[in-house]
Amino acid sequence: MNGPLNMRTRTATAKPRDGARLGWSRALEPLAPDLGGRGAFSPALIGLGAAAVAAGAAAIVNYRRGRAAENEHPPIGAFVEVDGVAVHYIERGKGPPVVLLHGNGAMAEDFVLSGLMDRLARNHRVIAIDRPGFGYTERPRSRAWTAPAQTELMRKVVRALGVERPVVVGHSWGATVAMAWALAHQEELAGIVLMSGYFFPTARADVLAFSPPGLPIIGDVMRYTISPPLARLMAPKLVSKVFAPRAVPRRFASGFPIALALRPWQLRASAEETAFMIPWAALSQAHYHRLRLPVAILAGDADEIVTSKRQSMRLHEELPHSDLRVLPGLGHMIHYFAQDEIAARVQGILERGGKEAVRRPHDVPASWDASIGMAGVA
Repeated sequence: MNGPLNMRTRTATAKPRDGARLGWSRALEPLAPDLGGRGAFSPALIGLGAAAVAAGAAAIVNYRRGRAAENEHPPIGAFVEVDGVAVHYIERGKGPPVVLLHGNGAMAEDFVLSGLMDRLARNHRVIAIDRPGFGYTERPRSRAWTAPAQTELMRKVVRALGVERPVVVGHSWGATVAMAWALAHQEELAGIVLMSGYFFPTARADVLAFSPPGLPIIGDVMRYTISPPLARLMAPKLVSKVFAPRAVPRRFASGFPIALALRPWQLRASAEETAFMIPWAALSQAHYHRLRLPVAILAGDADEIVTSKRQSMRLHEELPHSDLRVLPGLGHMIHYFAQDEIAARVQGILERGGKEAVRRPHDVPASWDASIGMAGVA
């Protein structure tokens, strides 16, 4: 994993650039109507002007709340800049490398709160990365941050940090990125651990409900006006659902920075990933059988977000060499309750052959990197 990279490291005290944060006022420009001239005092124009003023005021409030959340909860890791993107990561421990990729709406710090990072750090060098748009990692608008696009960024991040052939552990949407990474570059990995992942397309009401804030223009307006307060109202119910049937752990309730997750710029990342999940699963499912590297699959049998039977158990049928564990009585957030089980799967991957290089299968088409590995979902 050698080669020149356009990167530099920074300490966690530095604030990453974010066009979404700095450009909020530009997003509001279409909201400002011209109330001068004829008809300026018509009820319709007065109402339009009042709506524009209200939207502008809401945008200012939500922007300031987002910045205040950052001041109250600064980054706890470090930054590495790769290809112009400032990426925030948290690192602990020594030993064979393990990379942790969080789910949609979360951030790298979720693995610290869950206890998984410290559990793995007993025997491994563990690096938890904020994926683009989450936590303190930038999400430039210049590219579509599909799973393959995130894969390319993650590859360069670990290379910049001097990591070779890690075990990649992904939770939920992080499992989507881990799978995309393995499909395109499995020879670079010791293996993958997929937790509560989504791998096959299904009808999902949440895609229709939560995708609109990721749309251009109208999504910008929503994210700086109505989306943050609505998300704040819905957060307790959503948090309860992802942990069900277990109660929400006290360490999550008191420690997870919900205010960071409700920033307009992170809401964009969440909405875009919600929109990408079904198309990516539909596009990639025909290629799973090409995987030859060690794969461990974990899921909760009571998961209300991603059904284990339709997803994890079906993936195991596609990959007979994979190791499947369906954990009884657990929901979507299994990393808060099954740290030892996850650590055992990581160790099992290393013992099963993670120390031997995985050759690229001959049946991978020459257009793979161009069609899926790079382009992803349009």
